[in-house]
Amino acid sequence: MQSFRTEIENPIVEKDIVELANKIELFHNGKIDEEKFRSLRLARGVYGQRQEGVQMIRIKLPYGKVKSNQLHRISDVSDEYSRGRLHITTRQDIQIHYVDLNRTPELWAELERDDVTLREACGNTVRNVTASETAGIDVNEPFDVSPYADALFKFFLRNPICQEMGRKFKVSFSASDEDTGLSYMHDLGFIAKIKDGVRGFKVMIGGGLGSQPRHADVLYDFIETNKIIPVMEGVLRIFDRHGERKSRAKARMKFLIKDIGLEAFKALVEEEQKAIEFKSVAIDADAYVASTPVEITEIPEVTIKDQKAFETWKSTNLIPQKQEGYVAIGIKVLLGDFYTDKARLLADLVENYAAGEIRLSLRQNILIPFVKESLVPFFYQELEKLGFVEAGYNKAVDITACPGTDTCNLGIASSTGIADELERVIKAEYPQYLNNDDLVIKISGCMNACGQHNMANIGFQGMSVRTPDKLVAPALQVLLGGGNLGDGNGVFADKVVKVPSRRGPEALRRILDDYEANANGKLFVEYYKEKGEKYFYDVLQDLQDVSNLTEIDFVDWGTDEKYVKEIGIGECAGVVIDLIATLFLESEEKIENAQESFNNKVYSNAIYHAYSSLVNSAKALLLAENKKTNTHAGIISQFDELFVASGKIDLGVSFSELIYQINKFAPTEAFASKYIENANEFLVKVRAFREAQTQPEKKAV
Repeated sequence: MQSFRTEIENPIVEKDIVELANKIELFHNGKIDEEKFRSLRLARGVYGQRQEGVQMIRIKLPYGKVKSNQLHRISDVSDEYSRGRLHITTRQDIQIHYVDLNRTPELWAELERDDVTLREACGNTVRNVTASETAGIDVNEPFDVSPYADALFKFFLRNPICQEMGRKFKVSFSASDEDTGLSYMHDLGFIAKIKDGVRGFKVMIGGGLGSQPRHADVLYDFIETNKIIPVMEGVLRIFDRHGERKSRAKARMKFLIKDIGLEAFKALVEEEQKAIEFKSVAIDADAYVASTPVEITEIPEVTIKDQKAFETWKSTNLIPQKQEGYVAIGIKVLLGDFYTDKARLLADLVENYAAGEIRLSLRQNILIPFVKESLVPFFYQELEKLGFVEAGYNKAVDITACPGTDTCNLGIASSTGIADELERVIKAEYPQYLNNDDLVIKISGCMNACGQHNMANIGFQGMSVRTPDKLVAPALQVLLGGGNLGDGNGVFADKVVKVPSRRGPEALRRILDDYEANANGKLFVEYYKEKGEKYFYDVLQDLQDVSNLTEIDFVDWGTDEKYVKEIGIGECAGVVIDLIATLFLESEEKIENAQESFNNKVYSNAIYHAYSSLVNSAKALLLAENKKTNTHAGIISQFDELFVASGKIDLGVSFSELIYQINKFAPTEAFASKYIENANEFLVKVRAFREAQTQPEKKAV
């Protein structure tokens, strides 16, 4: 094994990083299956890139909060291991690209020096916990959701119940009924509420985007804050057990809710509570260390050269705070991309004159909280030096786009190139939209909706079209009418027409011209609902004609080269195809993890590691028989049918009775010890059965 060592003080984190280094070596030596290795590295934030031989690294930044020292650290890492560019995602993460796989362990170790992690930023895990970027300063919030998002993030990080689920799981917190955390499109969404003087949350479940967007259901109208962690643990345990694992297209929470029904799912979650160690987890919001503004004794003198530009900027980029005498400043970051030289200067600015932090937004922007009102001219002057004073923060001109074909394996057509062009069109031809925060435009490079196109007022999705001569050109699906209605309510956009990408700007012009002429002050969501899909189809339908394409139509936005449709293997879910021997080795590792947790008296974790080993071992034999292993529940019932009921393997009880002890007994020391022993004995039996099966094969050879 590689003798990689870190200087990390936290032994758990150090073990994680050393494990990644060792697994990379095993992979290079051909001792780990490629698909299995993919699953492992994804759960450590290491994501395959469109360009061969390099990785994208996703840095997990809970609820988008980044301290000055952390921004400096991320900048240093990007310069050392990448190319100095930072990309803000729609989940408040930062991504860096073009990283050598072999250097990822040391990169991770460097980040951890300032308490920044890669763990579970990708893969079939609980992804970054997002929140309203105005949490803690929002004039409409009943309370600050930051302590609760922080507690939930910490509780589930490295938690064994959510390490190898069938699919990713996304959680959000909204500061107020405006639902700026977009709860209705998340697997689990929390909206801050106060009932009878008690803090709590409205809980939404089963939302999602992608090719089949689904509006979340209300799981609870109100639960107190001490119930959010037990409820989420119950949800995750049921999702892990019953969620689809083979067909990636059906593996999200939204499909499970749709299949078994909300009430049945809710009943399973509530039944699961008896097996959960902590029935109530009190979150001490007062103990949460919130950032506080620095004391400013002297206001620097400033001379504003362009007063008109300054006033325009103030009208679009200042956000009121509930704290008297302070405002937040919004920085519009084009396509979410900025560079380390500016990041360091920004970190120093907020450290010396604000609260030593920035917030990353769901629209790929930056928010600076706790700026004294008297310091606004100074901040404008300093941000202007960095090129960070473009007007239109969170306004119509502020278009969201995923990386698309720039770096993503799944990108079909350019999202960044067309976003750049559409922003140019709006600025030049529709300057009135500079102050419009009711019109939301979003772009994704494919159907997976990382740019959230299908919840926008006006959305574009990357596609391709084929001409009558069988030539392929980049295209855009135009979607209209989506929007956030507040308090967990939203509407998804309709697919209206598909046009060659080069006609995207003309499509936008026609939509805006019609809206300007006929809406009479209505919000776009209301106007679209009034007019309907057919109306806008008629407005745009002639742009679909692909029989008259010119040479430029075969060149996508942002490039000079002729378009070639190239789609790689998507890694959003980390689909795993395991070898039987690898599964048995994994089962051993899970039992070792169980024993380690038991020795540390963390009995709940010990039990779940043992459960994972039991499922894993059963799955190995089923795969050997070419049986489907779509869900944990399916694995358990199939194993009983094929091996126990037939008498091939004698467990003394059914496999269901053995394994489902997990949701019938509280996580005590005695039960944990017995359950680990059960897992170990089961592994011995199935391994012996497999060995006996393969003996004739070996002799034949």
